[in-house]
Amino acid sequence: MSETMHYQQHLYPGTREALGEAVHKKLHDKRFNHCLRVEQTAIQLAEENGVNLEKASIAGLIHDYAKERSDEEFVGMIKKHQMDPDLLNWGNAVWHGVVGAEFIRDELGIYDEDILNAVRHHTTGAVEMSPLEQVVYMADYIEPKRDFDGVDDARDITHKDLRAGVAYQTKQTMLYLAKKNAPIYPATLLTFNRWVAQKQMKYNY
Repeated sequence: MSETMHYQQHLYPGTREALGEAVHKKLHDKRFNHCLRVEQTAIQLAEENGVNLEKASIAGLIHDYAKERSDEEFVGMIKKHQMDPDLLNWGNAVWHGVVGAEFIRDELGIYDEDILNAVRHHTTGAVEMSPLEQVVYMADYIEPKRDFDGVDDARDITHKDLRAGVAYQTKQTMLYLAKKNAPIYPATLLTFNRWVAQKQMKYNY
């Protein structure tokens, strides 16, 4: 995506460059560079899977927009929008996606629900994920600087079959959290049940 290109008006009222600058103002360079890589990976996966490229560009670029907000800001947003009170029991790992979408709506003027859901679910997953949500979920996991055991397998699987990539990431995330005896966000458990444990179910998108 060219930095000077204008997105479709209903997706974002400005250029790719303007959106990038708005995101960069809220993030340190290292995090912003990660967002740029996720954007490019999301565009690649979108091309491979017939997903809208502008939505993939926007969602990839903004997915971590709220990552560096304070706990107080997240709690304030949860209360402002009367979100599920259980969210108060979690932290940034969950908040920056699920609650971060509200910062994006309020501050960036992005209202497309497919884009916002891609942000909401990019770490937790969801029982139902649109192709765009799947693209961003995987782009964040396999962007070029990611370096962990199994990442090359994840890349190979994802480029062959996007939904298989979603199942692979979800399973690996569950294993990682279980080994750490870490609490598992309910939506992630439901994602595992749908995409891994019950993957014989048919999906209609």
